[in-house]
Amino acid sequence: MSELNDLFRKRIGMPENETITFDTLDRLLDLTALAIPFENFCIIEERTSEITRQSVVEKILFRNEGGLCYELNSMLYFFLLENGFDANLIRGVVYKHDAGGYYTIGRTHATILLTHEGQTYLLDTGFGSNLPLKPVPLTGEAVSSRNGEFRIKKEQTEYGDYVLEMKLKHKDTDWRIGYTFDSRKLVTDVVELNEIQTIIARHELSPFNKSPLLTKLTERGNVTLTNSSFTQWMDGVMSKEEIDGERFKKLAKQYFGL
Repeated sequence: MSELNDLFRKRIGMPENETITFDTLDRLLDLTALAIPFENFCIIEERTSEITRQSVVEKILFRNEGGLCYELNSMLYFFLLENGFDANLIRGVVYKHDAGGYYTIGRTHATILLTHEGQTYLLDTGFGSNLPLKPVPLTGEAVSSRNGEFRIKKEQTEYGDYVLEMKLKHKDTDWRIGYTFDSRKLVTDVVELNEIQTIIARHELSPFNKSPLLTKLTERGNVTLTNSSFTQWMDGVMSKEEIDGERFKKLAKQYFGL
């Protein structure tokens, strides 16, 4: 077993001798979502490094940090390859609901396409708290998990040929767009993801370079922390607390291990 394989299993709590099959990907995705937070500390603290296999391993598996989509899905991608899956990284564009359109700063979302028995599926562990927790087929068939319902429509957009739609549990009554992606444009080398990191870190319209944001799924919902508030969803009930800097540090440690 490789170091990456061993350390990733330890981080998410999966036995080192357990064989990962397509049928156990649901559990793998759930464990990953519970263990590794979506967070932008490196961006805010201006301590980013070049995205490579080793830098992602060091950040997530040695320093036990979280990350953004291009780090979290890269980590999962490497693990899937180590366990014999046919997986590829791709890039997408997130839908900005308050503006009624896709972000215009570039293809800043990184996610995974996996092929199994001739069928292609989307896997994503880097979309904040909007995680399917299951492989989502590109056939249009909806899948359900404890986080809601998810489906992929074949639809030509300015930025791709498919659209991920979601109906989050306790939050959405109708389907809404998550992001669009181009299934034909595979990431051939993770160094391509440095472009995403540069845009997210430097672009004035980036949503992740203004203030700290941490979010993670829990067994009963999710938690989200910013520098001014802590929001917790538990069994469909939301509670929100206004916080100060000292409280932020305590909550970041308590809920996110950071």
